[in-house]
Amino acid sequence: QELRPKSLDIKQEELGDMVEKEMASTSEAIEDAVRRIEEMMSQARNESSGVKLEVNERILNSCTDLMKAIRLLVTTSTNLQKEIVESGRGAATTQEFYAKNSRWTEGLISASKAVGWGATQLVESADRVVLHTGKYEELIVCSHEIAASTAQLVAASKVKAEKSSRNLARLQECSRNVNEMAANVVASTKSGQEQIEEKDTMDFSGMSLIKLKKEEMETQVKVLELEKRLEGERVRLGELRKRHYVLAGGCEEAPEDGEARPAPAPR
Repeated sequence: QELRPKSLDIKQEELGDMVEKEMASTSEAIEDAVRRIEEMMSQARNESSGVKLEVNERILNSCTDLMKAIRLLVTTSTNLQKEIVESGRGAATTQEFYAKNSRWTEGLISASKAVGWGATQLVESADRVVLHTGKYEELIVCSHEIAASTAQLVAASKVKAEKSSRNLARLQECSRNVNEMAANVVASTKSGQEQIEEKDTMDFSGMSLIKLKKEEMETQVKVLELEKRLEGERVRLGELRKRHYVLAGGCEEAPEDGEARPAPAPR
């Protein structure tokens, strides 16, 4: 008991209630996300036109499809959990089953939180992009995080599920669908970014030789500065991921069957 990580400061008897609350909270977060995207779509149609409207609609439609895929994933995951509990608890109560399998239960709660958080962050990023106050890269990162948290939820569910379970097969199919929809968000975001961002015209015809040489040297300096900054940020990202892994307990199972997993921390 003393060796167990103190990942959750709650009594074991409360774990069962925590699972149900977190799954309900995740479902509510996704429903709220769908409503917010619909509101953003309506606002975009009223306040933008032409290329901007086309890009905003394409990005928001892909976000809507992703939210629908996540909603189905959470529903299927809930059904699988009920199946696992009913087949494994025997004469024990649901609460006793969750308490007996507390480490698995905590992993399930963590995975559910990650999915709900990812969905919320995606909508907030989409809102900022539509309002031109955010970065397209935020949407791309959120999509990757959703794919990773989806894999975490599937891995947590697979630990105690029967291999022949139909709900498990449905959950894996839902996971693949979420990954596909997340990839669509990334693709629509990148193409929209290319359409919206103005490309500076590089007309050097009026520059003298000395001016050209000076511009060339200044550009080389900027390239070196950016490369150094990029390397520093990569090191920082690696350390953040290491710390995250330690705090999370480092005991999540690796996703199988070709499902998405978080990218390894770059050296």
